[in-house]
Amino acid sequence: MHDVRYELLTLGDELLLGLTPNTHLTFIGLQLGRRGALLRRNVTVTDEADAIAAEFRASWARADVVITTGGLGPTCDDRTRDAIAEVLGQKLVFDPAVEKEIEARFARLGRKMTPNNLKQAYVFERGEVLPNPNGTAPGLWVEQDGRILVMLPGPPNELHPMFLEQVVPRLAARGRLLESEAFVQLRTAGVGESALETKLQPIFDRYGSRLSIAYCAHLGAVDCRVSAANGELSRAELEAIAGECATLLGDDFVCFGHDSLARVCAELLRQQEKKVAVVETATGGLLANAFSETCGACKFFAAGVICCSNDAKMQLLDVPECLLFQHGAVSDEAAVAMATGAAETLGADYALAITGFASATTGEEGGTLGTVYLALFSPSGVWSKKLNYPGPRPTMKARVVNAALDWLRRELLRAQRGAIIPPLPLRAR
Repeated sequence: MHDVRYELLTLGDELLLGLTPNTHLTFIGLQLGRRGALLRRNVTVTDEADAIAAEFRASWARADVVITTGGLGPTCDDRTRDAIAEVLGQKLVFDPAVEKEIEARFARLGRKMTPNNLKQAYVFERGEVLPNPNGTAPGLWVEQDGRILVMLPGPPNELHPMFLEQVVPRLAARGRLLESEAFVQLRTAGVGESALETKLQPIFDRYGSRLSIAYCAHLGAVDCRVSAANGELSRAELEAIAGECATLLGDDFVCFGHDSLARVCAELLRQQEKKVAVVETATGGLLANAFSETCGACKFFAAGVICCSNDAKMQLLDVPECLLFQHGAVSDEAAVAMATGAAETLGADYALAITGFASATTGEEGGTLGTVYLALFSPSGVWSKKLNYPGPRPTMKARVVNAALDWLRRELLRAQRGAIIPPLPLRAR
């Protein structure tokens, strides 16, 4: 699919002013890459009609597929539809079916529809409408001059499902994308990028130039993508190679594909009919959010508590005051007491606790900035460990959450295998 040229126009002054991050580039580029296509160019354009027309004209002249995001709404600065219609030489016509959808959405929300919303009901005379179940502006699809134009609304909660459920299948049906993913991905945790390559390279060396390998490092996790360099290896062969890698990696292997650590933990908890609770200070609810974002969270997630003050720890989790006074709120002892309290008071089989110095303000109170203590309560016992993740607060928080999830995942795997006491290089309490 690399011979199909894709270009993306992300539209809106808010992107250029930095008011809104350009997440469309990363999302669309990622989805196209998974299906074997390379996004060759992305341009972010102002809301001015002349600028939109000029950039679209340039992309339309050389690309096989042009995707635009934004500028399809009801307000005066939504000019994308009109500017592109002029370049294509197409008329915009009023679509009563779209009008009914807009009216129905306002009715469901119990809001009055203002007349300017009908602007969104104008569509290309020679084009198709992409329904938008989560908003009022429909997407638009045009096939002209041997090229394809896909126009999508700007809000991610509208764009993402439309792209995955409507655009990707249409492009695949027209031979512009592969029907399935172009590679097999191994998701790993607890092993660095260079160490992972060193470990897997002997397997890859057997296939020489027929195999293409790519690594992508995240905060505490690394992905390895295995693909056929020139189509010489079948999907079954790629899966066999990836399977050999997974066996070699042992518990450092998380999953095939794109599931998050939280989702993998959730599935293991479901399989074992267990529940987990979490208590957090330094991460402010990010760990609980990781679990709650997974479908069916009530089946495996008991509860989450954010308690930064000592009084909250004592009142909500029965953490002894004398323990906090003697050892401090950021300590092995406090983390273990918090995890134990969470499991007992919230009715969970497993519990994760996070306490640490996440900012300069807390770090100056006697601890080192970036110092975090994790504790894991399980049916086999309770353990704690100390981490040190200096750096920007958001980065530190994300790394700590991934570390906690990976620890739980490994313990659940050991429990699944029937181990009684996990062989962890940690301090038991």
